[in-house]
Amino acid sequence: MPAVPLILFIDDDPKAGELMLRFAEDAPFGVRVFSDPRQALEFFNTSGADLVVTDFRMPGMTGIELLENVRKKNDEVPVIIITAHSTLDNAIKALRLGATDFIKKPFDMDELMILIERTLESKALKQENKLLKRQLKDEKKRYGMLGKSEEMQDVYSIIDKIADIRCNVIIEGESGTGKELAARAIHGQGQATDKPFIVIDCGALTDTLLESELFGHEKGAFTGANSTKQGLLEAASGGIVFLDEICNISDNMQTKLLRVVQEQQVTRVGGVKPIDINVRFIVATNRNLEQMVAVGKFRHDLYHRLNVVKINLPPLRDRREDIPELIQYFVKELAHQYQRDINGFNAKSMKSLCDHDWPGNVRELRNTVERHIALADSAELHLEELPSPLASLQLGGIDSDFPSLDELEKRYILKVLKKYNENREKTATTLNINKSTLWRKLQQYLGEEQK
Repeated sequence: MPAVPLILFIDDDPKAGELMLRFAEDAPFGVRVFSDPRQALEFFNTSGADLVVTDFRMPGMTGIELLENVRKKNDEVPVIIITAHSTLDNAIKALRLGATDFIKKPFDMDELMILIERTLESKALKQENKLLKRQLKDEKKRYGMLGKSEEMQDVYSIIDKIADIRCNVIIEGESGTGKELAARAIHGQGQATDKPFIVIDCGALTDTLLESELFGHEKGAFTGANSTKQGLLEAASGGIVFLDEICNISDNMQTKLLRVVQEQQVTRVGGVKPIDINVRFIVATNRNLEQMVAVGKFRHDLYHRLNVVKINLPPLRDRREDIPELIQYFVKELAHQYQRDINGFNAKSMKSLCDHDWPGNVRELRNTVERHIALADSAELHLEELPSPLASLQLGGIDSDFPSLDELEKRYILKVLKKYNENREKTATTLNINKSTLWRKLQQYLGEEQK
């Protein structure tokens, strides 16, 4: 049974104390009355309290002085100041010094009781939110990832072994498996957590922009280079550079990056003087780099420079026992974020969620939970299939009716997309086209359907 909240009521007028005790007889809290603020403070320092209600003007110690002493002991316990009508300025001063609220004399006792109950409810809500945040933080464990499966335990074991060894690392895994989280875990578990951790998305930048971002440039190196710019590799010196989707960089950039990895030196675009750096490289890819090396799409020397240690992140379908824990965590996190009273999914929905293959992995699972919480009508979530806009497109036969080349391309792209459960990363890889090209074509197909 939870403890009854305790209130300290301090007023040098004995009648005020008697009245307070009489009104609090049936209240859902206990009251200790003091006419001497120094005795009240002594009690508070030894036994504490859930709320302090104090008069402003008292002999021996003012309400402001009592407030200041209470705050030295505990900066969270609420304090209500009772002030005469002529001393409103003092009440404002008390609020600035940390008082929770004030009430003016003369006041109705019912009014004070309502203020007390409201303050206690607010305090309880703040404590509940604080506890929830702590639980959410604890549940993510020290690796920033969730999962107790054998596959994830292997990942954690490798992270522990290499966190303080400044070796280069390749992290392979499907889209949405948490490759950046694994890289951050390596950084977070090491002793150089105060050093930089810089993320660069290699698939989002052209060669020219990527080179400028990585190496920096000198003033006047190209049109628009109005000042010298330090590159991200310089800025990350002493720390880690995380190169996401490194499989997308060109042969030319692979050659330039190889020299940097080998020599630990960079030369700014337009510059001639090499600059020493001290960078640990962690790279991620959703494609098998070893296979890309075998077919000549990735430099073997760069691959071997980077592949000191390899971490393979398992897809969600290979660690289904982790799905319930992930769902529970996402429900708590997102229900708190959206301020929704959500208990979770019903049993039938949980089974469907655990049986699904999740081609988008943890990212797709979180998105599904978020969508259902956002649209929830009750505390219990019921899984609903929300079709993708692409599901309405007619695939038809690939070449059953002698289509044009454009129509044939469309049908083939949609066929591959369907095979991979609308996973655009895999589709683009299989078709050997950029993700942006795939996205543009799909938008075009959707536009045609809507005409």
